[in-house]
Amino acid sequence: MIEAFSDWFLSLGVVYGVNPWIFGAIYVGAIPFFLLSIGWLIRNARAGKSTILPTMLAGFFFVSAYIYLAIAGRNIPVWVWVFLAALVVYGAISQVRQTRKKVAAARAESLGPSE
Repeated sequence: MIEAFSDWFLSLGVVYGVNPWIFGAIYVGAIPFFLLSIGWLIRNARAGKSTILPTMLAGFFFVSAYIYLAIAGRNIPVWVWVFLAALVVYGAISQVRQTRKKVAAARAESLGPSE
């Protein structure tokens, strides 16, 4: 059963022009860079510096595997794009909420106890 799934999964790369191993490597490989960008964003927010560049980098790393899919892929069904768009929007909203909480906590921590 595992071999059948593996064969099916790898055949998708041929059908859609995307190497699943490259897609997976980009997807997993971007995780540390995404987390570093979020850390940089929080550090800049805590220090009162601009958060634009770390936010843009975090966004890029968040969607990097799908950029590969958009560039290298062909004949990708519309439902796949709709599904991916829903995943990206949901993930982005969740990450923005989580990052805002971290930034607020970092700012409160840097201000110290109120007198």
